Amino acid sequence: MQYTASTTNPFGVLTAVVAPAILTNASSVLALGTSNRLARVVDRTRVVAATLAGIDPASPAYESWSSQLGQLQVRAQLLVKALGMFYAGLGLFSASALVSVGGSIAAYYDRRPLFEIAAAVAIVTGASAVIGLVSGCYLMVRETQRAVHNLDQEARLQIKRDAAKDAHPRSDRE
Repeated sequence: MQYTASTTNPFGVLTAVVAPAILTNASSVLALGTSNRLARVVDRTRVVAATLAGIDPASPAYESWSSQLGQLQVRAQLLVKALGMFYAGLGLFSASALVSVGGSIAAYYDRRPLFEIAAAVAIVTGASAVIGLVSGCYLMVRETQRAVHNLDQEARLQIKRDAAKDAHPRSDRE
């Protein structure tokens, strides 16, 4: 007699479906957070581009603003790639859950070849989804590092501006 978890234990099917469903939720939360970060980068890019448009290209400030614009473009690209990975993971986890249900039905009706195919497909889609999720997280870490680096550069630039103002104060009476 062969033991099959799906026919002797009703929680076997639930386990096969719940894990991808939970990871689908995790992927959607990561996608939402990444979308919000992308929106903030887009907003900041618009501000920097508008400021850059009003600065003389020969001025020292132009180079600083131009550098910020380039860094924002890199961050936006990283976020778009991460978002794509999270969406891929989301779709693959959903597919894995659906295929797991199909495989459980095949096992219930004792369709072993169909069950084995479904199990293999569920494993491949689930593993691919995990790879997408991990890749997206890696890209988010890289983007966060760039964001912190950009903030550091902006802070240093502001400190220099403040020091220059203190060294050459304007008189309000002039």
